[in-house]
Amino acid sequence: MKHSDGLTRFWPTLATVVAIGLSFALMAIALRSLPFGTAYAVWTGIGAVGSIIVGMLLYSESTDPVRLLCLTLIVAGMVGLKLNSPV
Repeated sequence: MKHSDGLTRFWPTLATVVAIGLSFALMAIALRSLPFGTAYAVWTGIGAVGSIIVGMLLYSESTDPVRLLCLTLIVAGMVGLKLNSPV
């Protein structure tokens, strides 16, 4: 979205729309095997972790140890929710 300039540039806007559609489709698939609350938490966590990793790799955002620890905790929380899911 950053490169779409407020959704005014065609190709970045198209990429954003495709990514949003794919994200919702994957959420729908996840809901087949996970309760809603767990699926939403994992979906949100994946988005957050993915965004932060992209920021670090493409936009030279900070990679300090505390930030990496927090990312690890988010991933650990998502794994714990999945493993503790009743389905």
